Amino acid sequence: MTRDSAQPRDGAQAVHRTLALLQCFGDSPHDVSASELARRAGLALSTTHRLLQAMTATGFLEQDPDTARYRLGPTVAELGRVARHRRGLHRAEPELAALSQRTGVTADLAVRVGAHAVILAGGSLDGDHGRALRRPLHSTALGKVLLAWSDLSDEQIAALSPLAPLTDRTITDPVALRAELSRVRAAGFALNDGESASGVRTVAVPVLDAADRACFALALRASPASIPDHRLAWFAAEAAACADALEVVLLPPTRRRTAARPPIRA
Repeated sequence: MTRDSAQPRDGAQAVHRTLALLQCFGDSPHDVSASELARRAGLALSTTHRLLQAMTATGFLEQDPDTARYRLGPTVAELGRVARHRRGLHRAEPELAALSQRTGVTADLAVRVGAHAVILAGGSLDGDHGRALRRPLHSTALGKVLLAWSDLSDEQIAALSPLAPLTDRTITDPVALRAELSRVRAAGFALNDGESASGVRTVAVPVLDAADRACFALALRASPASIPDHRLAWFAAEAAACADALEVVLLPPTRRRTAARPPIRA
């Protein structure tokens, strides 16, 4: 049974299907065929063709005349540019670049989208990989920060399950994740030590609003050799100082904190 045959027949169905197709392009650096899109989205091929025609006509997609494959279109590029500026991300880039230069490691800024942390700015977006950077919340320092500084109930944490293991160090138990989030909140930063990929260490802190919630997560990523144990507190403090600056450039005055950030406890 395809996914669309199991969906409720309501007015929002076409919207959900369209968004499912658009999200398929974030996972591929290349043009994608209609049949592959149908398979990934779990839709019937006839439904997929109809939606692709509508998205192509409105500029959300383009179709290569030689291969008949699809790619993201100019309307998506236009909206992405508008969103980047309206969210203030163009003002965040210099702060991230300066942080990266001071620390010698990669600096990234992410937000929560469902069960993932989505990187919107920073060094991980450089290069020619052509993929969206969407990471599971439970296995990343970015995700732990976004969860720790939120109003999560135990039921909402359980709803993240199954917590897929990406390495042998990934937290896969919801109870253990809740305990980890408490430690993160107490320490003032999160650590990913080989939980999402072997040989990668990440330190992350929240960009907080006036309600003490994480609007963004800011991470420093490198190898354990570049971020050794005895310098964790320094990296976390550098990230926290940058996060304080980002509050000013990313949040309107009415949403900014007035109290000082709690100290880092490594």
